[in-house]
Amino acid sequence: MVRLGAMVLARPMRPFRFGVNAPLDAPATWADTCRTIEGEGFDLLLCPDHLGAPSPFAYLAAAAQVTTRLRLGTYVLNNEFWNPALLAREAATVDLVSGGRLELGLGAGHMKSEFDDADLPWRPHAERVARLGEGLAELDTRLREGGQEPGPAQRPRPPFLVGGHGPATLDLAARWADTVAFSGLTQRPEAEPGQFSVADSARTLERVERVRAATGERSPEFGVLLQAVRVTDDVEATAAELVDLFGADAVPRDEPLWDNPFVLLGTAEEMARILRERRERFGFTHVVTHASSREDLAQVIPLVRGEE
Repeated sequence: MVRLGAMVLARPMRPFRFGVNAPLDAPATWADTCRTIEGEGFDLLLCPDHLGAPSPFAYLAAAAQVTTRLRLGTYVLNNEFWNPALLAREAATVDLVSGGRLELGLGAGHMKSEFDDADLPWRPHAERVARLGEGLAELDTRLREGGQEPGPAQRPRPPFLVGGHGPATLDLAARWADTVAFSGLTQRPEAEPGQFSVADSARTLERVERVRAATGERSPEFGVLLQAVRVTDDVEATAAELVDLFGADAVPRDEPLWDNPFVLLGTAEEMARILRERRERFGFTHVVTHASSREDLAQVIPLVRGEE
């Protein structure tokens, strides 16, 4: 619900959309990977943007040629790597060759080692967020009708996704994003850049409510990045394994890991129920996970679909 003065507006309940941040396989296997992801019932095939990995746009263009239904997105581009004019050209081209299936995801960038490798200045977080806002504004202009040529297939423009979890990034997402993607990761105080903690339920709900208040009458899609999905009938043992994987200092200490909104554990039936409960509580309907959890999440998709 959104409260504006004495008037209360009900937000529509969106259907779920499921995505996977795909592994950028060798070219010889990429086509098969894309077809498999589409066949498993996913709605979105997403590519990351990191040095040391292939170009996301080249792989998305290739994916467009071997799939018919999947939406194709970046999850997420490092805004500091891109000039808005050149990025608009890349985005419009992929949108055209895919028949209007691109969803453009951006973030402020967080891996200092990649900035160093690219010989790019490592600006303070506030400056990176401000530059992300400037980039989104210019992309919005360039990708709309009458903007830069070539133009995209989708009108008024391809959807924007903004990913992050800090207040400043989420405030920006509330203004610009068609999908607000909550990553659940926050920089650990006093730690080296790139050392993250997983947010707990209480803090996540605070961030969700902050975005809801800031969007007003707008009703963007809310997304969650599931850091791990495990089909299991022993959630306690599996949670203990994940604590070892993440590191004890990275996970909340005041709630069980299976209750964390960025982790999904249980039988497939239990996880379908949990996702519906989290949609009610947090509004999460754009559900994304990493390639390592793809097969587990794929088991949940038909159960959720059967209830919609």
